[in-house]
Amino acid sequence: MRLTILGCGTSTGVPVIACRCGICTSTDARNKRTRSSLLIEAGGRNILIDTSTDLRTQSLANNLSRIDAVLFTHPHADHIHGIDDLRAFNLAQGTSIPCYGSAFTIERIRVMFDYIFRDDLNDGWKPNLTTTVVDAPFDLSGVGITPVPVYHGQALIFGYRIKDMAYLTDCSSIPADSFGLLKGLDLLILGALRHKPHPTHFSIDQAVDASRAIKPRRTVLTHLSHGLDYPRDNPALPEGIELAYDGMRIEL
Repeated sequence: MRLTILGCGTSTGVPVIACRCGICTSTDARNKRTRSSLLIEAGGRNILIDTSTDLRTQSLANNLSRIDAVLFTHPHADHIHGIDDLRAFNLAQGTSIPCYGSAFTIERIRVMFDYIFRDDLNDGWKPNLTTTVVDAPFDLSGVGITPVPVYHGQALIFGYRIKDMAYLTDCSSIPADSFGLLKGLDLLILGALRHKPHPTHFSIDQAVDASRAIKPRRTVLTHLSHGLDYPRDNPALPEGIELAYDGMRIEL
């Protein structure tokens, strides 16, 4: 299984529009962060987690030419507003793309992007997608997928476990039952917004504590704001924990 962190930024991306802070003006490529998304190559399939606002840019930067399925974590704008770019993959592949998520997430996507799912010839070229509600482990072309409920503030959203990797972005707490779904991980990709506490996201310290409780072999922190400077903050993290950067590739 090969993973590519297509984007590791929070909802604003980094640089932030109109910000002249030292991180937004940094020349270090690892401080340039598009909105968070992950590509999983497993079982001969390309599985995308979230259609970030920057999907087109990410696809071109990583030579992505096929998407076989999309797993949605939740329906916030930075995680779904790139959905229209899936139509380019439909054209290249000649097939529809199945999308999966919780009942709430799928309902919101079908409402927010209703033009995709209605029969209306006036809409022109649009994505060809199917939607499936999931709330338990399921098989995706031979690849086992386990939804992992986590809290994003007061909202209960999904992370996902695939084999011995779990992806939990936009996370502020993990329910006790979900810890049981996270045993024996080789890799945990976990959201950590900034150093200062936030009501709907883990801080760096909170993410480190969660990693220590889950005990994966390796933890990569994503969904990073412009409060985090890669060359300054990455070396300060505990052993086995590191910051993500756009284009980061991991093989398991």
